[in-house]
Amino acid sequence: MNTLETKENSLPAAGRRIEYLTPRVNLHQDGEGFTLELEMPGVGKDGVEIVVEEGKLILAGHRNTESAAGASVYAERSTCDYRRVFDLDPSVDAERIQARIEQGVLAVHLPKVETAKPRKIPVS
Repeated sequence: MNTLETKENSLPAAGRRIEYLTPRVNLHQDGEGFTLELEMPGVGKDGVEIVVEEGKLILAGHRNTESAAGASVYAERSTCDYRRVFDLDPSVDAERIQARIEQGVLAVHLPKVETAKPRKIPVS
């Protein structure tokens, strides 16, 4: 189940607080780097924002459920915003981060800097 997070230090003009759903995350690591997978159902490519700032990786998504099919008679799905913030490990090359979203799962590849990758040392 997603949890609710309140955005700190930011109030909209009307003075109300912005609330976010915290997406569930899986983290994988291999010799090349890390991969984060976040569940953001209903979010498309245009609804994703990824920012690297002051050593933090900020991932956000927006789901809009408004329909062009007319007035809603009954609705359990709603418009929502997702947000998750991670401290970046110093071994991550922030300039080469890549992301894609498919079927509501945002995959963010965090490659390691060359000096942090394992390498084989030849013996002479």
